[in-house]
Amino acid sequence: MLLVDISRDFQSAINQARNALLAGGVTAFPTETFYGLGVDIRNEAAIRRLFAIKKRSDNNPILILIPSIESLTQYVTNVPPVALRLIELFWPGGLTIVFEAKGIISPLLTAGTGNIGVRLSSHPVATTLAGAIGSAITGTSANISGEPPCQNAEEVRAFLGDKIDLILDGGKTIGGIGSTILDATTDPPRIIRQGLISAEQIKACIFNVE
Repeated sequence: MLLVDISRDFQSAINQARNALLAGGVTAFPTETFYGLGVDIRNEAAIRRLFAIKKRSDNNPILILIPSIESLTQYVTNVPPVALRLIELFWPGGLTIVFEAKGIISPLLTAGTGNIGVRLSSHPVATTLAGAIGSAITGTSANISGEPPCQNAEEVRAFLGDKIDLILDGGKTIGGIGSTILDATTDPPRIIRQGLISAEQIKACIFNVE
């Protein structure tokens, strides 16, 4: 476990996590809501290991966290105008948007749907980690599927400590509810899961209601 103080330089911890990810490892890290589990999305073996650790069904997709808005088009085929408006308002932050995935995205992550959930996290550790490996990372919650997500590093260690390679301890996260998940492959977009960003906020953006 590595302590990460975002008020100070935490590059050393990021470098160790980067090395773990590039070697096919699984790293836990804080996000704006709960702790997440990250692997390099370019590594199919690491993705399979992640599913095994979480005991997650292969028909359940996993979202990705990107290092920047500019990198979005590396992973998705089309960004509709309404999605651009949502991105301007709510990224970085607690909105996961589902897009049509490019071929570089593993079918494991899309659960064979051809669509991928994407978020730019507002937590500096999550975003810096993705930037450090030069690729998106997975952003699934740090838990066994069906169990409550973890709000701190000690919970992660208690549930998953012997199964993962590294935990970045950034303190307690706010918890509560996860990100809102919005499907932008439909017109109009459809809310799949209510979360940090309310339906009213999204509707106001989509329909230009003040």
